[in-house]
Amino acid sequence: MSKVTVLVAAYNAEKYIGKCIASLQAQTFGDWQAVCIDDASTDSTPQLLDAMAAGDKRLTVIHLEENMGQANARNVGLRMVDGEYVCMLDSDDWMSDDALQQAVEVFENNPKTDCVLFQLREVYDDHESNYPMPQFDVMSGKEAFERSLTWEIHGLYMVRASIHIQYPYDESSKAYSDDNTTRIHYLMSREVRQCQGVYFYRKHQESVTHKVSIRRIDFLRANESMRLQMIDAGVDRRLLDLYEKERWLNLIGTYMFYFFNRKKLNSQERKYALGEMLRVWLTVDTKAVPLKLKMKPGYMPLRPFWFLFRAQEEIYFWLRKTIKGK
Repeated sequence: MSKVTVLVAAYNAEKYIGKCIASLQAQTFGDWQAVCIDDASTDSTPQLLDAMAAGDKRLTVIHLEENMGQANARNVGLRMVDGEYVCMLDSDDWMSDDALQQAVEVFENNPKTDCVLFQLREVYDDHESNYPMPQFDVMSGKEAFERSLTWEIHGLYMVRASIHIQYPYDESSKAYSDDNTTRIHYLMSREVRQCQGVYFYRKHQESVTHKVSIRRIDFLRANESMRLQMIDAGVDRRLLDLYEKERWLNLIGTYMFYFFNRKKLNSQERKYALGEMLRVWLTVDTKAVPLKLKMKPGYMPLRPFWFLFRAQEEIYFWLRKTIKGK
């Protein structure tokens, strides 16, 4: 039994998995296990994981036969958790040497704390920057949940295993829905704190969330799943309205993705994207969207005329491309 379990989901990560695992092996806190789930990789990731596990008994490797996405892969790993705390580490990311120790010390010093956030360092190809999160001592779970709805606080943290097992990863979409689980973990926590351990988050064009793919449309499904979970959890109307505003903004952002990238999608994918956006356009509670935002060009609902809404988006993003060059 290990005090900390680290879930590492990996798919075609041969370029990065070595650094990821090395950062775990360098931890100043040694009482950990890493469950590494190979999500049906087609490169050398499976062999690299097996080789590293052969030399370190703290590493357990699971090979999946079908690629089902990170949330599914992590849930497979979650079944093997036997310790007190759980965190995730993406296969292209890494941690500071003291990250696990820093988080565990916060838990041990604060018995009512259920989630501990790492400091987040975003790593780009040509620079690094700290995630613009306010420093805080302690938040209630509800406050952390509210701040996570707009990502005022990020979603890279360690959580008590009892909470994570009760609330596994949301698999409603192949990508993005794991963000919902973060928010639910915060909501179900008594206290949320942060530590000084650093999580290094690599942002590059090869990642699922950055490359041009029809999977980008999954974001809308993930948002819808989050709303339903909020209703099931009985959150108050103010928070539901706050999230409806976010869903509306995300719909506009998704149309922007579609406008600039549709030539890279095939006809079936374009049809699917438009169908998903239409469904969300019809179901967002626009009464919850602030009037100032609804009056802004490019953001007007224009119900019940879908063709007018689409025309608005086409003109808005064409002007943006023409005038601003983006």
